[in-house]
Amino acid sequence: MAERPVGRIVRIAELEIDPGQIESFRTSLADEIEASVQNEPGVLFLHAVSVKDAPHMVRVIECYADQFAYQAHLTTPHFLRYKAQTANMVRSLRLIETEPIALRAKSNS
Repeated sequence: MAERPVGRIVRIAELEIDPGQIESFRTSLADEIEASVQNEPGVLFLHAVSVKDAPHMVRVIECYADQFAYQAHLTTPHFLRYKAQTANMVRSLRLIETEPIALRAKSNS
C-alpha cells in the first residue's frame, strides 16, 4: 500500500476572469508559473487549465513541498508581480484545500 505524501501542500484555485481580459491573464499566469517552477525548489508543480467552453473559468492545481515552500512562494517577486498585474482581471478567487492521496507525474525531459 502506497504511503500518502507527507507535508505536501496541494490546493486548487478556482478563478473567474473578466472575459475581456482572458489573453492578458493567460500571459501573466503562464509567466508566473514558469518563473515559480524554474526558480523555486519548493514548487513541485503548477498546472493551469480552463473549463471547457468557459475560458474565463480558470483552475490552477498547485503543489508545494511543504507549508514553508508555500509561504515563501507568496513573497517572491514573480508572484507579487502576477498578483498586481491581474488584480483587476480576477472577478473571483476560491482556494480549495485538499488532502493528497497519490501524487505522481512523468518527467517532461
